[in-house]
Amino acid sequence: MADFTQVPSCCGPHADTAVKGEPTIALIGAPNAGKSTLFNALTGANVKMGNWPGTSVEISRGVWAGSYNVIDFPGAYSLDPQSPDEELTRELLLERCPAERPDAVVVVVDAANLARGLYMVAQLAETPYRIVVALTKMDVARAEGIAVDAAALQNALGLPVVAVDPRKRDVRGLREVIDAQLSEPAVTLRPVATTDDFELADARFAWVDAAVEVAATDTGHQQTFTERLDRFALHPVLGPLMFLVAMWLVFEITTTVAKPLQDGLEAFFGGPVSDAALAVLPDIGWLRGLVVDGLINGVGMVLTFAPLMALMFLCLAVLEDSGYMARAAVVADRVMRAMGLPGKAFIPLIVGFGCNVPAISATRVMGDPRHRLMTALLVPFTSCSARLTVYVMLAATFFPDHAGTVVFAMYVISILLVVLTGLALRKALWSTMGTEPLVIDLPVYQLPGARLALSVMWARLRGFLETAGKIIVATVVVVWALQSTPVTSEAEFGEVAPQESVYGTVSDAIAPVFAPAGFDSWSLAGPLITGFVAKEAVISSWAQTYALEEPEEGDGNSPLSQAIREDFNQASGGHAVAAVWAYMLFLLAYTPCVATLAAQRREIGLKWTMFGVVLQMAMAWALAVGAFQVLKVFF
Repeated sequence: MADFTQVPSCCGPHADTAVKGEPTIALIGAPNAGKSTLFNALTGANVKMGNWPGTSVEISRGVWAGSYNVIDFPGAYSLDPQSPDEELTRELLLERCPAERPDAVVVVVDAANLARGLYMVAQLAETPYRIVVALTKMDVARAEGIAVDAAALQNALGLPVVAVDPRKRDVRGLREVIDAQLSEPAVTLRPVATTDDFELADARFAWVDAAVEVAATDTGHQQTFTERLDRFALHPVLGPLMFLVAMWLVFEITTTVAKPLQDGLEAFFGGPVSDAALAVLPDIGWLRGLVVDGLINGVGMVLTFAPLMALMFLCLAVLEDSGYMARAAVVADRVMRAMGLPGKAFIPLIVGFGCNVPAISATRVMGDPRHRLMTALLVPFTSCSARLTVYVMLAATFFPDHAGTVVFAMYVISILLVVLTGLALRKALWSTMGTEPLVIDLPVYQLPGARLALSVMWARLRGFLETAGKIIVATVVVVWALQSTPVTSEAEFGEVAPQESVYGTVSDAIAPVFAPAGFDSWSLAGPLITGFVAKEAVISSWAQTYALEEPEEGDGNSPLSQAIREDFNQASGGHAVAAVWAYMLFLLAYTPCVATLAAQRREIGLKWTMFGVVLQMAMAWALAVGAFQVLKVFF
């Protein structure tokens, strides 16, 4: 049996530990054919899925029924690679020795795009593989006036064909077919009769066309809902407007609905949880400071954003599963071309609005190394969900009646920053870089499945909570230790005022750099240092700093919000609104987190990663200073 228990370093998440000695089943197919959905249905995993191409850019592995190791390959149209992820698929299927190859291959074929999906079957049939064809989206094919007869297709191909519906966990018959295949030796169904590439391609297409002619019947095409809606979604003017309206609704719904839940959690951590901790902890100053002011206030404040993040992830999952996000890529194609990038560069940029780390990996969908490099440099300017927590905190504090609109404005600015930076980079570094035509599947619109949307939401929320449980806890402990450590021998550990601690001294030293931007306060500059580790740490650092200073209750506002408002007002000389916009712009443009830097180094190398850091810091400072100097005239 092939040993896939050790997957390549580029490989992604897995559901369970691989079972050594058991058969390995590879899932391959075109982007958006339903491959990752089938993988999740078989293994019970939560690999990211989406009703748009480019969802899978890494290999995932899991265990099916306790006896099969299942490998989910990146989406590929053929075994003639055009991008690094397709090269990986070809290497693992064709270029490794037989003992290291999968024991069977399930080719996932979209029934509505039968001929295109079968081309890869024709290629695999030229090698000694056990092949099973899994037909998906039979309902979509019927809606488009195409009737596919699985039995007739099986007879025409000479391969087992099984119709499945992984969205409904309907994979009946697949296990029996695979068991039967594994009981037989692997054979070459279509031996190669020529070495001429053109003749070989013609033979493949002829074989596919003959099978499609027998198995697929045109039952009469009528204009579908998808075609009618696409008249607006793909319109050069209405399309971008639809995208902006959709994004505005996401942030307006998110901030409005989640605010009461967020306030309730903040009161819960600041009241009952803190009181309970004080009641059971011994009267040791440093211990109480660590647990209450550090862990409960710091981590608890980050966790108050969990309802907001869950709601935003749910809204985005609904948009993805509906089929709309693929249209957004088409609408963005013209802008991408102006920057010298292919339309598919929009895919990692959109992923970046969730998290920059997988977005860097998603640049593998592009074939040209220069396109991948430039996109990887632009991804950090997409405003990730971690930065959203800071935007919401500041927007709710300074613009309580328009918080959703302010957050939406930050995302619009992020898009503009990506476009303008891309144009500048192309002119300065890659003026001769050509573009690639956009080839993308436009899936039919569909009602989002509740189970899928909730599973995607939970997978992303779990990542947010894991960050809070690991990186933020570590950061909180370090910040607390630095805030408790005096710089002179006159004070003792845990008894020092925060401004006179190591944390306060370092923060105070860098604060003058931000004087032209209106926030040269140590308590505002310090969180920018911890934010370099993870942007969620900005919130926890504020909570720790102001908890140590014990701000007074205000006029119905939380102590943290009141303290932040007073700090910005004092640091900016009365121009708090201008300063908070400058602060948010700096947060948007400077380095997202150390995990993003690690992903960039892996994909584009250390030299270009450091170039990106310098570019981000310079642009962040310039934007913040420019915004404050202009806005303070009006606010």
